[in-house]
Amino acid sequence: MEIIFITGLSGAGKSQAVSCLEDIGYYCIDNMPPVLIKNFIVLSTNENSGVDKIAFVVDSRGGDFLNDLTESIEYLKENDIPYKIIFLEASNEVLVRRYNETRRVHPLTKKTANIGDIEKEREMLKDLRSRADYVIDTSNMKSAKLRSEIVSLINSEEEQEETFVVNIVSFGYKNGIPLAADMVFDMRFIPNPFYVPSMKRLTGNSKKVRNYVMKFQESKTFVKNINKLINDIVPCFMKQGKFNLNIAFGCTGGQHRSVAMANEIYDLFTLQGKQVTLDHRDIKRR
Repeated sequence: MEIIFITGLSGAGKSQAVSCLEDIGYYCIDNMPPVLIKNFIVLSTNENSGVDKIAFVVDSRGGDFLNDLTESIEYLKENDIPYKIIFLEASNEVLVRRYNETRRVHPLTKKTANIGDIEKEREMLKDLRSRADYVIDTSNMKSAKLRSEIVSLINSEEEQEETFVVNIVSFGYKNGIPLAADMVFDMRFIPNPFYVPSMKRLTGNSKKVRNYVMKFQESKTFVKNINKLINDIVPCFMKQGKFNLNIAFGCTGGQHRSVAMANEIYDLFTLQGKQVTLDHRDIKRR
């Protein structure tokens, strides 16, 4: 089991940190009274719970309950459960500006935030900050950089690649391009099996159609180039805090060439150990 405590100043980016942790598989709980954290961890150790990575957001909203966090941390130490504390902060001026932009009130006063409120919160959290494994100043940090920073602190480069998901979809241009696609590749440069009588009623899921599509040199060259392209850019996407890539392969009707190529790329990336999903959007349309 892995435990992460996200804490820090209000407005420093804890919500973005939680979104990041959820994306990489953490069960996230915001503002749970620290006295209940130990009980939740005990429940999660049940082999049927299905929870092995947990992130708790603990901050000044807990008020006097914040002191109970020590007991939970001691429990983790006694039971050799690994944990990390990540503390987020920013300059007073930046925090005041963020509050003004979002029109939110400060949790300590329930009023418009000022520097006095922020300093009071710093004082309240100073002991927790001193115990933090990592302190991140988000004053000049964009959301993508914060996500990248958190992932790099928690996961090794190999683990980051393991959590990255490549979503592959095949489609027909006559039914429209998938709106969620990050990259769209047109398979209409490949000879069309539709015009071969024995394959007209089949789809790219058929071995016969797939072998036909992949026998051409242009198809083989395309697969080689796509393989290099995706493997080159996935690390770049991860640095920008992105955890998935949506690739779409299209042909006229979404029945033959796009399906066969999507299957080919799916099998290739699966053999490489990537997390891959596959969806043939239009294969049931005739």
